[in-house]
Amino acid sequence: MNIALIGYGKMGHEIETIATQRGHATVLKISSANRHEMTAENLQRADVAIEFTRPDAAAENILFCLGQHIPVVSGSTGWYERKHEAEAFCREHDGSLLLASNFSIGVNIFFEINKLLARFMNTQPEYDIALTEIHHTAKKDAPSGTAITLAEQILHEVKRKTEWVNRETNTPEQLVIRSERVDPAPGTHIITCNGPADSIEIKHTAHNRSGFALGAVLAAEYIVNKKGIFNMTDVLGLSSSAQKNNSNA
Repeated sequence: MNIALIGYGKMGHEIETIATQRGHATVLKISSANRHEMTAENLQRADVAIEFTRPDAAAENILFCLGQHIPVVSGSTGWYERKHEAEAFCREHDGSLLLASNFSIGVNIFFEINKLLARFMNTQPEYDIALTEIHHTAKKDAPSGTAITLAEQILHEVKRKTEWVNRETNTPEQLVIRSERVDPAPGTHIITCNGPADSIEIKHTAHNRSGFALGAVLAAEYIVNKKGIFNMTDVLGLSSSAQKNNSNA
C-alpha cells in the first residue's frame, strides 16, 4: 500500500515508522515546509492519504484528497463544524472517508465502556458525571476531540445532561469537561461518576504515540479498497454489524 502523509510532524513520523514495519511505502510527505507539493499529480501516487494536521487546514486537505478520488483517513480534531460538509462531499464523489477523534485501539474500547457506563447512569440520578482530559502543552484544541466524543456519548445516553461545557459549573444539566495541559502527557481521559455513597471511575492513559499511529495505519488498510464513510468501530469490529459478521465467520 502506498501512503500519502498529510502532516509530517511527530505523529506523521510515528505513522511512517509503523507503516514501514507493516510493509507499506510512504510515497508523499506533506508538511508546512512543502505544502506546494500537495498536488493532484503527486496524490495519484498514493492508494490512501492519512491526514493529521491543524484544525484550520484539515477540512480543505480532506476535501482536496477526496476530490482526487484518494481515500482519506483523518485524525485531525477541532474542525468538526465542517464534518457534515466533508461527509456529504465524500458521498457525492463516491469516495472513502474515515474520521476518528482517536485511533488508539485502547481508546476505542474505552469508548464502548463509556457508552455502557453512561447507559447505567441514566437510571441513577444520584450520580453526577464529569470528564477530565490531560494532554501535553502543544495540544492546540481544548477540549480534545477524544473528550468531545466521550462527552457526546454520555449526552446521548444520560437524558438529564443536555450539553457539555469546558468549565466548572453548578448547573446540573451541564456535563463538565476539565482540560489540563501538562508535559509530558500523551493523553489521559477520566470519566468520574460521583454519588453520595461512592464513586465510579474509568480511565484511559496513553503511554506514547505508537498506539495512535498503529490505529491510523490499520484504518488505512481497512478503507483502501472500500467506498463510504467509516469509523474505528468498523476497523476494530466493535460495531454491532461487524460483531455479527465476525460471529458468523
